[in-house]
Amino acid sequence: MSSDPYAALGLKKSATDSEIKKAYKKIVRDSHPDLNPGDAGAEARFKAASAAFDLLKDPEKRRRFDAGEIDASGQERPQRQYYRDFAGAGGPRGGQGFSPEVDPADIFAEFLRHRGGMGGMGGGMGGGAYRAKGADQHYTLDVTFLEAALGGAKRITLPDGANLEVKIPAGASDGQTLRLRGRGTAGLGGGPAGDALITLTVRSHPHFRREGSDILLTLPITIDEAVLGAKVEAPTIEGTVSLSIPAGASSGRVLRLRGRGVAKPGGQERGDQLITLSIVAPSKPDDGLKEFLERWRKTHGENPRRGMM
Repeated sequence: MSSDPYAALGLKKSATDSEIKKAYKKIVRDSHPDLNPGDAGAEARFKAASAAFDLLKDPEKRRRFDAGEIDASGQERPQRQYYRDFAGAGGPRGGQGFSPEVDPADIFAEFLRHRGGMGGMGGGMGGGAYRAKGADQHYTLDVTFLEAALGGAKRITLPDGANLEVKIPAGASDGQTLRLRGRGTAGLGGGPAGDALITLTVRSHPHFRREGSDILLTLPITIDEAVLGAKVEAPTIEGTVSLSIPAGASSGRVLRLRGRGVAKPGGQERGDQLITLSIVAPSKPDDGLKEFLERWRKTHGENPRRGMM
């Protein structure tokens, strides 16, 4: 794993949140292992970018990394200590400090005792056994628009051949990372296992779009439905519903279906579905329709562009 998550994404430390997300998505598109079978370099770039994005997309983790409190894997950095740290009132010798006649070997032993022995690697000179949490493992999961909107479960196969069920929460968004605790690398010295971090890549839908918790749809209607009004079938993420088109509707008019969007944060409420009407002229108008419209133009013609010039 790169020690610099910014470098893994090809960015500078001053990069904005949107630049970070854009850089990550580009690497996912270019270097995903499924698109580059057998390319070890692409796989390495993909894994490094996933780990970097998981750290930098979290404002608190990014702040702590920039401040040197955690490393690129999200682990706490050991606090540096020097001989002078043990001098003075809080020193390990009851507040007396280290006097000039103290044996330097005793100073070193005392230092190691407070450091956990041999730099924390366990064993001699008063140190205890080394215990550490395992490393997190990063994965990317491709889901459909409806799977993200409605939630569900998918099974993925890990590199070691094990199967893992991933529960996708309703309202999940592109780039969102799910944490499966304890499904990463085994810990050391009896320490807890790391986590599996699953970053979602949501596919686009041929008809629906999403804006926050709202679902957007452009619905074609005929001229007669627009002029006379009608009841038509309209698709939603949960199936079709009957929609009333008001008489005299124009292209661009937006109708709202309340509660037909995706779950909002907290899951207690849902967004709406916003349907934009688009009038579609007949591809092959017959002579009767043409004659009627010609008569209408002569007697009832309107100029909807009046006042624009």
